[in-house]
Amino acid sequence: MKYHTSKSEDEILPNKLRLTDPKIIGEEEYKGFLRAEIRYEMQLNELEIFSWSFIAKVHKAALEHLYDFAGTLRQVNISKGGFLFPAAKFLPDIIKEFEKDFLLSLPKRYDSYENLITHIAPLHAEFLFIHPFREGNGRTARLLANLIALKHGFRRFSFNKITDKNMKAYIAAVQAASHKKYEPMIAFFRNLE
Repeated sequence: MKYHTSKSEDEILPNKLRLTDPKIIGEEEYKGFLRAEIRYEMQLNELEIFSWSFIAKVHKAALEHLYDFAGTLRQVNISKGGFLFPAAKFLPDIIKEFEKDFLLSLPKRYDSYENLITHIAPLHAEFLFIHPFREGNGRTARLLANLIALKHGFRRFSFNKITDKNMKAYIAAVQAASHKKYEPMIAFFRNLE
């Protein structure tokens, strides 16, 4: 398998619709995630566990109309703002660990919002640190967190509270996950109720 390094954070990714306008691409991605959200919210009663294969299906459902890589692990090394995410060649092993440590260990029931976020926030931070997909990681992570919350009878998280004003704290919480420190993201999630 051949791995590549991404050229630029701002590059236009090749897409099935041959779109070149970032605004239109963004609209297509938004519509795809909205369709995936509706689809998987309707299927929550049938869902037993949140596995890696489930996450890959969600990502594929959201972006398969646009990208060939939808639902598959990225094959490129990427960075954002000078922060390098784990190398693509290590992702298969990293995902196995992520599934074992974060997904399959989710409780069957949560007795409080605080208990919910002590599991969801670390999962969210770790997922964003791993950055398993070529595109759509943040939206996939937010959708996953909301699906888990809804499955257990809680409201969606208010991710619209992530703004330019607190974005640095959010990014720092993701970067702390690289050192297995999740308290910053747990603290952040306390404000997303």
